[in-house]
Amino acid sequence: MSFAVVLLELALVVTTMLVTAALVLVGPRPLVAALRDFRWRLEFCLLPLLALGVVLLIRWSTVDIVTRLERRVFSQNITPLLFEIDRVILPGDPVAIIQSYQSPELTSFFIFIYIYGYAFLLLFPFLAYFALEEMDQLETLILSFTANYGIGLLFYMLFLAYGPRNFDPVLFEGLMYEAFPRSRELTNSVNQSTNVFPSLHTSLSMTVLFLAWLTRTKYPLWLGLSAFLAISVVVSTMYLGIHWFSDVIAGTLLALLSVYIGHNYTVSGLYEAARGYLTAQYEQGWPDR
Repeated sequence: MSFAVVLLELALVVTTMLVTAALVLVGPRPLVAALRDFRWRLEFCLLPLLALGVVLLIRWSTVDIVTRLERRVFSQNITPLLFEIDRVILPGDPVAIIQSYQSPELTSFFIFIYIYGYAFLLLFPFLAYFALEEMDQLETLILSFTANYGIGLLFYMLFLAYGPRNFDPVLFEGLMYEAFPRSRELTNSVNQSTNVFPSLHTSLSMTVLFLAWLTRTKYPLWLGLSAFLAISVVVSTMYLGIHWFSDVIAGTLLALLSVYIGHNYTVSGLYEAARGYLTAQYEQGWPDR
C-alpha cells in the first residue's frame, strides 16, 4: 500500500473522530459562532502560530543536520544509560514487563492509539479552544506545543538514543511494524530512529491532558477522554517498543515545563524579555569596546 493511501486513511479516520468529538463535546452553536468570528480569532493567535510554524519548519528542514550533529559532533549515545536506568527503576525492565502482556487485541488497540488516537488528541484542542469566547487557552496551547518541539529538538541534537526495539531486538519486540508494516513509511516520514529522549509522544499528549485539566470547567467531558487517550499513548510507546520508561518520565517533565511556559508567558512577552536581556548585556559590555 502506497504512502499516499496510508496518509489518506489517516486523514479520513482522524477527521471523522474530530467532527464527532466537536459536535458532541463542543456543540454546533459554539462552532458556528467561532467560524463567523474566525478573523479576529486568527489575528489574536497569529504570532503564536508563526512561532510554532517556525519551530516545526526548523525541525523538519534540519533533520540531516541534527543527525550529523548527533553522530559526529556531540556523539553522546545515552541508550545504554537509559537501559540501565530503566532496570534500576523496575528490575526486569518496564518495557519488557509491559510487552509480556501482549495479545493481538492489545497490539491492535495500541497501534490505533499510537497513530490515530495521538493525531486526534493533538488536533482536537485546537478546535475546542478556537470555539471559546476568549483565545487565551488557544494561545497557551500553541505556545506549549512550540516549547515542546523547541526543547525536544535541542535534546535530540545533544543526545543520541535508540528505542528498545532498536537497542535489543531479542529482548524487546518491535510490535508495530510486525503487526502493521505499512506504518513504517508513515512514521519514518515524520520521525527519526534517534528521536527518543525525551518522548515527544508523551510530552505532547501529557501537555494536552494538563491543559484539559486547566479548562475542565469549560469542557468537563474532554478531561476524561483526554486522560484516557494520553495515558494510552504513553503506554503504547513502551508496549510497541518505541520508547524507554526513562523517555516517558522525561517527556512528562517536558510537558509540565511547556505548560508552565505556555500558561505564564506569551510569544510577545518572551520576545521582549529576550530583547531586554540582550540589550542589557550589550550596554554592560559597551565600555569594554
